[in-house]
Amino acid sequence: MRYVAGLLASLLLVSCASEEEVPPPQAIPVKTITIASESIPNVIELPGRVEPVREAEVRARVTGIVQERLYEEGTDVSAGQPLFRIDPRELRASSAQIEASLDRARATAANARAVVDRYRPLVEENAISGQEYDAAVAASREAAANVAQIRAQLESASLQLGYTTVRAPIAGRAGRAQVTEGALVSQAEGTLMTEIEQISPVYVSFAQSASEVLAIRRAVAAGELDLGEDDRVEVRLTFTDGTEYPIRGYIDFLAFSVDEDTGTVELRAEFPNPTGLLLPGEFVRAQIYAGQVTSGIAVPQRAVTVNENGGSVFVMNREGLAELRPVQLGAMVDGRWIIEGGLRPGDVVIVSNLQKIRPGAAVTRADTKTGRAARPQTPAAGGQ
Repeated sequence: MRYVAGLLASLLLVSCASEEEVPPPQAIPVKTITIASESIPNVIELPGRVEPVREAEVRARVTGIVQERLYEEGTDVSAGQPLFRIDPRELRASSAQIEASLDRARATAANARAVVDRYRPLVEENAISGQEYDAAVAASREAAANVAQIRAQLESASLQLGYTTVRAPIAGRAGRAQVTEGALVSQAEGTLMTEIEQISPVYVSFAQSASEVLAIRRAVAAGELDLGEDDRVEVRLTFTDGTEYPIRGYIDFLAFSVDEDTGTVELRAEFPNPTGLLLPGEFVRAQIYAGQVTSGIAVPQRAVTVNENGGSVFVMNREGLAELRPVQLGAMVDGRWIIEGGLRPGDVVIVSNLQKIRPGAAVTRADTKTGRAARPQTPAAGGQ
């Protein structure tokens, strides 16, 4: 029994010694940045819709039968380019009839002038009465007015005849033909034949809430937002697949009234579109660079973990432990997240080895030049 008791005591002492010899967990070396306020872009993210700069509906200006389509659907056309031909024979015959009437009216007017010329010396000699002369003068004037009236009718008929060749009113991309050969088009109804959209450049329209516009005005008044001396407000676009449109645009219109139904203010930006990548009706995501926030906070993209609830970062507290901090994310600008809440100047944010860190884990700052672990540095007072 004494032997067994001694053996148990020995085992207990060995166990206690083993527990005391277990070393504490090693601090994970990490790279950090110390948050400091700086001037950062004030970026407003809004959904936008692409619109053509100019849009024209091509409609029939005469009544007739469509003979031929003269353009290829979906291609670019120039201003004045023929698009359709309407059967001109009926209008050509009408024009010829009016032209014959004009010749007859001119002959009548010439005869009336000749009568006046003959009566003028006779009335001076009292060979005819003044009343007869006045009647001849009136007839001459009426004949001249008739000539002018028929000449106007002929000009109108010539215009109508010219409208049988339907031309593009603007340069742009012509859409699908709304009528085919043999279709009857009407001047009275203004039959739609096709549409033309000018898509180089293009407009992108947005709607910003009136409360956000008011907040910007207040920030400017308080000196928190610097709009700069340049009135141009830059806009960048992102497609629905996440790719960025390579060309920058600028705001060219801002409404000075609030939409009563939506409570929003309309904005519009103009973008060059030399390759036709932006299509009318397409929805895009826009980043509007409205000045500079004088005291903003931004962190590298790699420091932020994005989840369904927003974003979070790991910060190093005064005890050298990792602390998970939820943050309110703004826009991402040049590889950095703009932080709208959750961080303040002096916070130490961890930017490396994030996959190895858990909340409460011991961390130590690493030498950024050699990669060797360095002793934790105490953050500035009030930084945590």
